[in-house]
Amino acid sequence: MNLIHLLQSQTNKHSTQPAIIDTYRRRRRVTTFAELDHQSAQIAGLLHQIGLRSGDVVLVFQPMSAELYIALGAIFRLGLVAMFLDPGQGRDHIEACCALHPPQAFIAGSKAHLLRLVSPALRRIPQKFVVGRLVPGATSWERASQLPAHPDIFAGCDDTPALLTFTSGSTGQPKAALRTHGFLLAQHQVLSDSLHLTAGQVDLSTMPIVTLANLASGVTSLIPQADLRYPGRIDPAPVITQIQAERVDSTVASPALLARLADYGLSKSIRLPGLKKIFTGGAPVFPHLLDRLRQLAPNAEVVAVYGSTEAEPMAKISTADISTEDKQAMQSGRGLLAGQPVEAIRFKILPDRWGEPLGPYSGDEFTTAGCATDEIGEIVVSGDHVLTGYLHGQGDAETKFKVDGTIWHRTGDAGYLDSRGRLWLLGRCAARIDDQRGRLYPFTVECAVSGQPDVQRGAVVAHRGKRVLLIEVNCPVGVTRMVELKQSLEWASIDNIRIAKKLPVDKRHNAKIDYPALRQLIRD
Repeated sequence: MNLIHLLQSQTNKHSTQPAIIDTYRRRRRVTTFAELDHQSAQIAGLLHQIGLRSGDVVLVFQPMSAELYIALGAIFRLGLVAMFLDPGQGRDHIEACCALHPPQAFIAGSKAHLLRLVSPALRRIPQKFVVGRLVPGATSWERASQLPAHPDIFAGCDDTPALLTFTSGSTGQPKAALRTHGFLLAQHQVLSDSLHLTAGQVDLSTMPIVTLANLASGVTSLIPQADLRYPGRIDPAPVITQIQAERVDSTVASPALLARLADYGLSKSIRLPGLKKIFTGGAPVFPHLLDRLRQLAPNAEVVAVYGSTEAEPMAKISTADISTEDKQAMQSGRGLLAGQPVEAIRFKILPDRWGEPLGPYSGDEFTTAGCATDEIGEIVVSGDHVLTGYLHGQGDAETKFKVDGTIWHRTGDAGYLDSRGRLWLLGRCAARIDDQRGRLYPFTVECAVSGQPDVQRGAVVAHRGKRVLLIEVNCPVGVTRMVELKQSLEWASIDNIRIAKKLPVDKRHNAKIDYPALRQLIRD
């Protein structure tokens, strides 16, 4: 089944309902489900006219907007493959990704086409389309408005390729994650169930894959007036205004973006009583942020979601289900409570052997190999919405293994299941510190200090045989306070605490500690 059939079913039911509300040329713009369907069929006509056929790959550089989902609709309609990469990673990243799977077409805005000046890979793409002002060597997107709607929808099947994305490649060559229509349909079902997507609701939409699920569920997606490339740096004022004006019911957003909204809203005594559901994930979600979101949106159910590129979602927990004892456990080094695994996923904790190959296992061997309750190990998962392999198999040896022929994914995250079957996270297996005092997962310290009112964030690294905690603070911190903080972390055997002006975080979510950059920082 082609994913476009789900989108069309919503068009048939809710043709005049807004599908996407965004900002175009500084003005509010509404695109209905019927308009989205018609315009995507016209773009499909343009792509087909130019010679693209099923299986061809189309590289898309377009921010979240109506145009992005019109393009995706056209691509799926023709059985093409949508390719996304992060141009912010630099020219080398673009060249490496295009070498892994050369695209046949390129859709981008006028400014993004300037990258062709520095990227041979982009210049080599045969067909180029521009959204916006004309640029040399590219066909105008506007040509489609003069064409009839393309009448056919590529039938496809579960294993028909649909979406190609890439890892950052920060630790080596980028890996390509190829999602099929069957995978996207399974992921849509899990997201719909987990996020309680209901036709007619209005969602502040900040994540592309969630917007796709919204469209397939009849949910109106409000795209915030913000630069979503840098969620930790957005201007919160216009977004708060949009939430109030559009009567937003729900949102799925990164912790960094929601922290900006909470900081601004609470500082201005603004409350958002109309918000009924807030889901956040993609980076660690600490209890302190969940509590602030409850203050900002007093009528909302606030839920933390654990997932990854290869498996989204894996587990979730509502703020209401986090007890005082749970918070105390997080403060004392037990890790971050991620909640119950979602029903559609198979979950296992194996002894932490990151960096070593696993399997294959028989079913009995796999059962025996698993960790006991409260025993720390590596989180591994399997399911219909779990990626079973990377393009050309690059990265499979490190992250995949088989159990009775079924492929399982190694998350690379450390954790354990408690007596209630709830998942607790301890951070990346590769970040662990093994020394004469035993094993420490730095993320447990990161989690513990997140609840300190004067600490913005913290991270631990091993440096010259010592465990060093670096903290980014909200206000001046004296010697006495540093002694108190060190005493509260006695369980972690911290040797030194240093104040850093700014701790390095990941580019995508602006929330995860960038440990390689942190190690370089401490050397400097």
